[in-house]
Amino acid sequence: MDWMQRLTAAVDYLETHLEEPLDASELAGITGSSAFHFQRMFHMVTGSTVADYLRRRKLTLAAQELASTKAKVLDVALKYGYDTPESFAKAFRRLHGISPSEARESGSVLKAYPRISFHLSLKGDKDIGYRIIERSAFPVIGKTRTISTKDGLNYRQVAEFWQDSLRDNTEDRLLPYCKTKATLGICLDMDMAREQFTYMIAVESDRAPESGEFAARTIPACTWAVFDCIGPMPQAMQQLLGRIWQEWFPATGYELAAAPELEVYFHGNARAADYRSEAWMPLKTR
Repeated sequence: MDWMQRLTAAVDYLETHLEEPLDASELAGITGSSAFHFQRMFHMVTGSTVADYLRRRKLTLAAQELASTKAKVLDVALKYGYDTPESFAKAFRRLHGISPSEARESGSVLKAYPRISFHLSLKGDKDIGYRIIERSAFPVIGKTRTISTKDGLNYRQVAEFWQDSLRDNTEDRLLPYCKTKATLGICLDMDMAREQFTYMIAVESDRAPESGEFAARTIPACTWAVFDCIGPMPQAMQQLLGRIWQEWFPATGYELAAAPELEVYFHGNARAADYRSEAWMPLKTR
């Protein structure tokens, strides 16, 4: 079974269990991968977290039920996993723009989020070069920010973090710590349940931070798939990451490890057509 078939099978499971709590272990069994890899893969391929997809589908069906039946709001709320009418109403209004009771009124405008489907696009016109390396643990120093993956906020929030760092010259102030001629963008502490992760703008360094402005972290020993990226930022890196998730992982069968993901930006003109950077993906050992 290829990866697209696995994703489809997982969505089949999600759709038939919308009234039940998410069972990550069951999803792992269906996809033949870890729950972490499946949820990360789902997010990168669809642009939505599994939790966000389930939330939208449940609220779509809840709206249909309120509009077409006489079911009580409390009963509908409990059916789709909300503990109180208040929490249900808050989520309902956020999605539909109206309250659950208003959904019953004739002419009310509701939003419908259909079941997701996957279609494999066979490109094959451009290969994806990569190399596999082993590396021991190494320390980094930099600034961190908590990033939300809800409703695709991560794309905007990471970009804003880089813009803020450019304005306050973060990279220049990290130079005294830097062991290599590169700045790192690091995705850390991926928390699927809370739909958030930590993003770090950092440099490799074995020095301790001299102030509370910067944090020190350790990138664990890992097997990495390293991809070269040529082109201006951020477009070239965004395109490469999209191809890694949508083409490389499904084609190779490698599985993502629950470890940091790295973007390596070498010092130079990041807007130049020949600018070189790298993407590092941590892999589970087979």
